[in-house]
Amino acid sequence: MSEAEPTLGAPERVVVRYGELALKGGNRVDFERALVRNLKDALKRIAPVVIERQRGRLLVTPEARAEEIAERAARVFGVKSVSPAWGCPSDPEAIARLARAVFLDALAQLPRGVEPSMRVRSNRADKRFPMTSIELDRYLGDRVLGGIDGVRVQMDEPAIELGVDVRMEGVSVFARRIAGPGGLPVGTQGRGLCLLSGGIDSPVAAWMSMKRGLAMSFIGFHSWPYIGEASKQKVITLARSLCEWQSRARLYIVPFAPIQLAIRDRAPASYRTILYRRMMQRIASRISERDGQDVLVTGESLGQVASQTLDNLRCIELAASRSVLRPLVALDKEEIIAIARRIGTFEISNVQEPDCCTVFLPEHPVIRGVPSECERFESELDVEGLVSTAIAEVEILRIER
Repeated sequence: MSEAEPTLGAPERVVVRYGELALKGGNRVDFERALVRNLKDALKRIAPVVIERQRGRLLVTPEARAEEIAERAARVFGVKSVSPAWGCPSDPEAIARLARAVFLDALAQLPRGVEPSMRVRSNRADKRFPMTSIELDRYLGDRVLGGIDGVRVQMDEPAIELGVDVRMEGVSVFARRIAGPGGLPVGTQGRGLCLLSGGIDSPVAAWMSMKRGLAMSFIGFHSWPYIGEASKQKVITLARSLCEWQSRARLYIVPFAPIQLAIRDRAPASYRTILYRRMMQRIASRISERDGQDVLVTGESLGQVASQTLDNLRCIELAASRSVLRPLVALDKEEIIAIARRIGTFEISNVQEPDCCTVFLPEHPVIRGVPSECERFESELDVEGLVSTAIAEVEILRIER
C-alpha cells in the first residue's frame, strides 16, 4: 500500500441477499420481481433507488442515504441480510485499496474493549477474475493488514468480517451484515385478514403470516361504549407498527357491542366467549369474501386460554366460511412474547387496555364446547341481521408506514 492511507466516504450501495427465494427453481424470477417491487415501495420515501437483479443478490444503488436504505431494506420480507457497501473496478489493486479503507473505518468503530480481529471472505462470482476466492482472501489479508499491529486473523466469529463480492457488474466491499427477516415477499402467497386484538398474540400471528408471503389486512372489534376509544387506538397503533413490514394495509373496525348484548341476553353465560368469536368469524369471512382476502388469520394458541381448547377452537372455526390459519398454535407464551419484542409490537400490546372479549366476561367459561349447542343458542339470535348490520356500519381505515 502507499504511505497515504485511502479515505472512505459514505456507503454508495446496498447488497441485498435472499435465502429461500433461491430454492424456487423455475418460479424464482417471479419471486425476485416481487421482492424488487416491495423493496422499491419500502425505500421510496428515503431516496430514489436503482435495483439490479444479480444471481443470488440484489444490488441497490440509492441517490443518497445508503445506511438508511440498508436499515429499511432489512425490514422487507424475503431479505436474508443486507450490507451497506462501496464499489470499485474489478482490479486486484483497486479492490485492495478499497478493502483497506473499509477495514480501517470498521476498526475505528469497534466498541471499546472488543479485541480487534478480522478475516476476509471473498465471493468470486465472476470467473473471469484472475484469482480464486481463496487466493483473493490471502492477497487482501496481506494488503489490508500490512503495517497494522494488534489485529489478529480469526476465522470463526471475528470482530470484523471484510466481505468482497466480485461480479461481472463490478465489485462490492463491505464490513457489516444486517440480518433481515427472511421468508417470502409479501403478496406472493395471496391475501389474509387477521383478527387483530390489542393483545400480544394476534400481531405476532399477522407478522408470521406476512413472513410467509401473505399481504395482510386487519379487522378489529370495538365494543363502544363498554370499551373506550383508547382500546380502538391501540389496535390502530398495532396495525401501523405491522405496516413497518409491508408498507400499507386496510383496517376494518367493527362495532361489536350490539352483538354482545344480544348474546348476553339470549345465551348461557358459559358460552358467551365462544359465541362472540363465532360471530367474529362470520363477519371476518363475509368481509374477506367481499374484499378479496383469501384466508383468515388468528392469534390462537392451543390450550393457552379457555376459549382455545381443541373443542372450542373447532366450535369457533365452524362458523367461518374461509380457511383459518393459526400460526401460533404450537407456540407457548414465552416464545410468542420473544417474537413480539423482536418485531416491535410487545410494548404496544403490553399497554393495559381492555378488549372487546372482556365485555360481559363469564365467570366459568365452557372448556369443551359442543357445535350443536352453539347452533342451538344461536337459533335464539338474529344472526344474519346482527352480522349484516355490523358489516354495514364497519369503519375502514387505510394504514400506511
